[in-house]
Amino acid sequence: MNQILITSQAADAGQRLDAFLGARAEGLSRSRAKTLIEEGAVTVDGAVETNPRAPVKEGLVYAVNLPPPVPAMPEAEAIPLEILYEDAHIIILNKAAGMAVHPAPGSQDGTLVNALLHHCQGQLSGIGGVERPGIVHRLDKLTSGVMVAAKSEAAHTGLAALFERHDIDRVYRAVTRGSPRPLSGTIDAAIARSENDRKKMSVHRNPDSPAARRAVTHYKAVETFGYKDRATRLPAAALLECRLETGRTHQIRVHMAHAGAPLIGDPVYGRQTGIMAWKAPGSEVNYEKALAAARAFSRQALHAAVLGFVHPVTGQTLRFEAPLPEDMTALIAALRKLPVD
Repeated sequence: MNQILITSQAADAGQRLDAFLGARAEGLSRSRAKTLIEEGAVTVDGAVETNPRAPVKEGLVYAVNLPPPVPAMPEAEAIPLEILYEDAHIIILNKAAGMAVHPAPGSQDGTLVNALLHHCQGQLSGIGGVERPGIVHRLDKLTSGVMVAAKSEAAHTGLAALFERHDIDRVYRAVTRGSPRPLSGTIDAAIARSENDRKKMSVHRNPDSPAARRAVTHYKAVETFGYKDRATRLPAAALLECRLETGRTHQIRVHMAHAGAPLIGDPVYGRQTGIMAWKAPGSEVNYEKALAAARAFSRQALHAAVLGFVHPVTGQTLRFEAPLPEDMTALIAALRKLPVD
């Protein structure tokens, strides 16, 4: 059992005990400190204190007895992972499309958590007292790309704070049916759970509603493909770079659908499969191949390409990039053959 010893100073006097320990004990969050206090794992000058609200007194020795982490509920599974970086506190990986992050009904195994429990076996210091990886952000099951997970409580607390402050550089690549207008800009539209389908999110009519959360996506078209029709010459499809200022559930998917350019293959926010495109004389073969590739794309065409942040423990500036997966590069290659005379 590990023990943390802290001697209170004059400036600490009067603070709540859980807040004091959360601020002074390295790698310990306030909520975790509260749980440990209530479990009898904290002593003050040798006497057990179980009241998280107890005021701190100057010059006393506060001991936090950290129990060994209990085994996580999900089972560890030997699933191959593409690791981009790893140290004692964090692990960065390129998640494959089709892998769920957390076990859930219908996906109890084969998840990222199952894989990390196996890969990090014996390296997890116990987050919230449980031997598990700390997941502070998620990618949808059908979205590929860069993710970070915590291996220590200090990293978990620090990463959570970075995401809460939106102090993270996140860049996504998306292929859309049609394109937003203009081709670059910012979508500032609050998102809430859909009133018609609780499994979906939607842009809320009233951004001041308590149910709505502000969501901001900065985007630009990196490349456009073909024309919807020759008269307007609006793109039939586009490759977008999206930077998240906020991180709401399904944010890019909802915002692009709201802008009239849903992601190709999106099973939830795309109202139809494939794309509409102008067919130039003599381009029939390439036209059919492009439309077939779009129709056959079986997931939302979305990839988390870049993740950058300051390491929450070492202070090192980190930035990681994952190239587009093969299915998206093949889709883009087919779309490039659409005519644009």
